[in-house]
Order: sequence, then C-alpha cells, then structure tokens
Amino acid sequence: MNGFLYLEDGTVYKGKGFGKVGAATGELVFNTSITGYQEILTDPSYAGQIITMTYPLIGNYGVNSLEGESKKIYAKGFIVKSISDTPSNYLSEDTVDYMLKKMDVVGVYGLDTRSITKKVRSLGAMKCLISNEELSKNQVEELLCNESLNENYMEEVSTKKPIHIEGNGNKVAVIDFGVKSNIIENLKHRNCDITILPYNISYEEIDKLNPDGILLSNGPGDPKNVIKDIDTVKKIIYKYPTFGICLGHQILALALDGDTYKMKYGHRGGNHGVYDIERDRAYITSQNHGYSVDGDSIKDKVIITHTNLNDNTIEGMRHKELPVFSVQFHPEGAPGPQDSAYLFDKFISSMRG
Repeated sequence: MNGFLYLEDGTVYKGKGFGKVGAATGELVFNTSITGYQEILTDPSYAGQIITMTYPLIGNYGVNSLEGESKKIYAKGFIVKSISDTPSNYLSEDTVDYMLKKMDVVGVYGLDTRSITKKVRSLGAMKCLISNEELSKNQVEELLCNESLNENYMEEVSTKKPIHIEGNGNKVAVIDFGVKSNIIENLKHRNCDITILPYNISYEEIDKLNPDGILLSNGPGDPKNVIKDIDTVKKIIYKYPTFGICLGHQILALALDGDTYKMKYGHRGGNHGVYDIERDRAYITSQNHGYSVDGDSIKDKVIITHTNLNDNTIEGMRHKELPVFSVQFHPEGAPGPQDSAYLFDKFISSMRG
C-alpha cells in the first residue's frame, strides 16, 4: 500500500505504508539512534509525536517482549527509510510491522528521511500527517488544522494509581510523568523500595509515604502544563532529596522559579555529547527532549553541572544548598550508552545523607 507524509508547509513525501492502515497527525521529530528502535517506540515521552529514524535500516533484529520501555507505543506514527520484514536475532519474536499493527500505530517507509531531517532542522518543530490510505486534499488540511502540539499527554502516560515495588534499600517515591521501565530497573538494581505515583499526586499524599527521596521522571510535552506538580515540587525539595530526569529536570527548574523554552528541533538520539563540569569529563548520552532550561533564569539558585557539547544548552544542575539535582539526558541509557548511570548512585548517596 502507498504511504504519505504531509507537512504543514505543504511538502508531501510519498513512500509505502506498513503497520496500522489509517492516518495520524502529530509533531514531526527525528531520532539519530542506530539501534534501539523498540525502546524508542515504547518511550512514553514520544506521546503525540511522529518519529523519523535517521538511520536507514530499521527492524533488522526484530522486536521482543523484554526490551519495551512501557507496555504500548505512545508515539502516533513511525517513519523509516527501509523496514526489514525478515529480522534475525536470537531474541527476536516478531517484526516491527507486526508490532505497529498490534498497537494500532501507522507507519510509512521508503521516504527520503535525510531530506525530512534537514527540513525539521531548518524549519523547526512542525505538524505533520502520515497516512497509508488515500486522503483528499481537504481531508489532509482539516486533519492538520485540528492537530494541537501542546496537549497534556502526561495524563495518558502516567500511572493512575500508586504501584509499590518492594526492596530492602532506600524508599524512593517516583512521580510518574511517563517513566521509562529502565529507570525503574536501575532503582531496583540498587535495592530501592519503590512507589510509583501518579503525576498529579499531592504533596500531602507523598508526605504520608515518608520516602527517603523523590525521583521526578521523564515524560512528554511542555513542562509548564503541570502547574499543580510544579507547586508540589516546590514543597518537596525543602524536605526530601530529589533527582530529576529529562522532563523532571525541567519541572524542577520551574519549581525553583526558573524558566524553560521550546527548542527548535530538540535532542533525540543515543549519541549526544555532554560535558560534566564537576568531573571535567565528556560523556556520550541518550536524549529525548524538545524543551530546555533557561540557564540565566536559574543561575542564582543552582550550579550548572552539565552542558551540551553541540549547542551549550543546560544538561544538568544541582541546588546550591539542598540535596537536589537533575539532568536533561537519560542516565539509564535505554537505548544508548550507560556511561552516566553513576547518577543513580549519586541519588542513593544523597538519600543516605
């Protein structure tokens, strides 16, 4: 079947369709990872977005039941240059095509993903529509017009009720804005007693748990959409050691009366260079975000600990007085390098005083 990508500037790309038969609209983003497409697809932070993979061959090692970052695909669509229907790997259970069909996600392949990526880098974030069914010009225009890029997807991706995972170590309350499973796995590996909480949890409910520390998770969308959580975090940080990851990093900045802004096209991939100022060392990191912290807005309250080696944006910070710190990248490195997993150990140390 034919597949199409329609951009809001009027550009049309034609290829072939796979996955669910239908159409989907969302924010067009690109990811530069070479492997890890299953983790990318199942990362809740991609809710509301249509992902273009810059690496040309996707699906060659299949998919399995072990490597998902959540139980479903929250992305609205998937665009690739070439898709494999004959995967080869000892863990492979099925194809990407089957996975997209099973989870009702539209896919398109055979497009010039280099051209698409260059257009996003040039023009910035934009609405798009992908379809593997025929649509009229009026249908395309109507669907694109009705698409909003600023919905609050945290309500969709967050747990609806507390989930307890027993452990013998520090009690950690994870505020779930769209937490990836490998963040939880890193806490379990360190014997933490974990309680995963809904994103709109109140300070009073958190306080009843009396945790040793709080982890503010990754998640989709604009951090300014969660005003209640920002107010909650303002109270949390004066009582509990706190660690923010990705969206959690941005929410922490807002709770400290800083500011955030939408980037032109964001950082998404497993090959982003970050400089750790305090260690005087560079790391290659896994990233997925479209917003960033305004360093000037928060410099009186925090010490900047990490910067991006490509564009010098803020990648990490710690409070000048409180046991509170955060990073913009993903220390669990799934998919991607795990060189910065030491940050989980830093969190454990902060809880032990």
